[in-house]
Amino acid sequence: MATIAELQAKGFEVQYLSHASAILTVDFPDALTELCSVLIDATIPIEEIIAGGGGESKGTQRLRKALTELKWPKTTFTVQKIINGKEREAISHEIDHVRDFDAGTIALEIEWNNKDPFFDRDLENYKRLHADGAISVGVIVTRGKSLHGNMRDLVRRFVDERKIEKFDDLREWGYEPTSKQRNAINKRMTRKKKPLTFQDAFIDKFVKDKFGEATTHWRKLEDRVHRGVGNPCPLLLIGMPDSIVTFHEGKKALEEVLEAEEDEPEEAEA
Repeated sequence: MATIAELQAKGFEVQYLSHASAILTVDFPDALTELCSVLIDATIPIEEIIAGGGGESKGTQRLRKALTELKWPKTTFTVQKIINGKEREAISHEIDHVRDFDAGTIALEIEWNNKDPFFDRDLENYKRLHADGAISVGVIVTRGKSLHGNMRDLVRRFVDERKIEKFDDLREWGYEPTSKQRNAINKRMTRKKKPLTFQDAFIDKFVKDKFGEATTHWRKLEDRVHRGVGNPCPLLLIGMPDSIVTFHEGKKALEEVLEAEEDEPEEAEA
């Protein structure tokens, strides 16, 4: 069975807050075992990062499926305020994964690549639910320092190994830039001062658009908990490392991404 120490040895960031370490190791050892067993084998082929659309990545979907199979389902908590038999207030909190144990309840959210205010939502939900006695510990899994900080290097490796030199080469790997993105890339290539190669222009635009600083990653999460957001709910924070990104799947991974996108129901335009 995998352990927190094994996650850390593999490069995962792990941070406990408000005595979460004591609570989890003493009262919820099975929760730690289940979480570690799911995360230790987590992988995301680079093709999923490049070709994935605006929805949830397949890597996140695999994590969700594994947790659900271990009885960590999506759960809606409804907190009601009743005065003299009359309901005056009802607040609902939807949590992606919840696991009930004899000692209490653990809540978990995966924030792979959302807008960073989602951290505020998660932490405030945990604070309220803990205050109401609904959960014992809240867990957040997100992109770790190395995964966020080295994203350009990962995309660079993809570009170099797949010999990406033009837009048509990107299309072969499931990435079709919009006209706005094409214009931005061409502008970087044709500017008078320090023009970029196609590869550098694509990497710059892709990473800024898809994995910018205003998305959910370790530093943004740390900023919030250091300010006290979510306090005093006991928290376990886990950052996924760049070592989870793999490069050997090739077209097989791309085919799975495209098949998944075809199976997704179309969303109505806002």
